[in-house]
Amino acid sequence: MTPIRHNGPDGGATGGSDSDPVLDAVRDCVLAVGVRRTTLADVARRAGVSRMTLYRRWPDLRTLVGDLMTREWIDVASGAIPEPAPGTPTRDRIVDGLVAGIAAFRAHPLFRKIVDVDPELLLPYVLDRRGASQVALLALLADALREGHADGSVRPGHIERQARALLLTVQSFALSLRTMTDEDDPELDSEALLGELRTLLERTLTP
Repeated sequence: MTPIRHNGPDGGATGGSDSDPVLDAVRDCVLAVGVRRTTLADVARRAGVSRMTLYRRWPDLRTLVGDLMTREWIDVASGAIPEPAPGTPTRDRIVDGLVAGIAAFRAHPLFRKIVDVDPELLLPYVLDRRGASQVALLALLADALREGHADGSVRPGHIERQARALLLTVQSFALSLRTMTDEDDPELDSEALLGELRTLLERTLTP
């Protein structure tokens, strides 16, 4: 699986899981005070670089936070889908990875902070346009679906269309699951609803 790539300190590309002192710094700032209360000066000071260094790479804080979200979300997705194992159909890996990915995503400190303090940051990627992380997630899903088509565990179909339908499904669970749960009712808590998602994905992908 190929991770998303973003600009490194020298302007070149670096893998999503690589440490970047500026992205690490903005993550720490956002976790401490939220996006609206974070400034580029705060990030520069924490990263130990000048503001001009930041401006050469990012025109504003929102773009910088967008790169941070891309790195973090792709790290979650890349780590959630199990590696191939003898005797394990690709469909099982896809379903297990998507369900585990939603749980990991919803537990991620950055996601929780943004949802609690700056939820408007997520709206453009839900209502208006695809972001870099969504494009990268579609690529990850397309790769997995090709493997599933090849081993016969995933029903044949248009790969890009299948990938988009899967992303739409899991994105809705990741963003809206808590609006549909009743945590005092074990039949309607998050685990029960994720179980329904597992069934939905299995039936969608099974030939």
